[in-house]
Amino acid sequence: MGKIIPVLLALVGLVAGGAAGYVLKPAPEPELASPCGDAAVENADHTPAATTADVEVDSEFVKINNQFVIPIMKDEKVTALVVMSLSLDVAAGNRETVYLREPKLRDEFLQVMFNHANSGGFDGVFTQTSRLTSLRRALREVATGILGEIVHDVLVTNLVRQDQ
Repeated sequence: MGKIIPVLLALVGLVAGGAAGYVLKPAPEPELASPCGDAAVENADHTPAATTADVEVDSEFVKINNQFVIPIMKDEKVTALVVMSLSLDVAAGNRETVYLREPKLRDEFLQVMFNHANSGGFDGVFTQTSRLTSLRRALREVATGILGEIVHDVLVTNLVRQDQ
């Protein structure tokens, strides 16, 4: 009798766990159907609007290796450090081109970031939209100057300021 009780407790626990799993399982996701039915796909050639099947991906995101570290100076002393990570939105198939030109990109990006820091761009509310927009615009101009028209945009993927 002493050996049957642990076995019964294990079986009750197993059954209770299975029942709880069955009751608590998430509902299946509904299938997404075309809101206009199959006729929208059949008449795609006759309508000016493109379907999602017609849209091709024409860009890719390339992460710039390593973060950028920008010192913030005041009275010839480092008062803070800004750490940024960037990615480039480029025309599809140009990942290798970006990586081949990365040393030049990093050099020019750092110069833009140093200029931004020296003009007070990282002081106060440095995440303000207008400040980040001007920084991103300057970075995009530099990237376009180095890589040409394959660059669509420069994305700031991480931005941190650490005061000393």
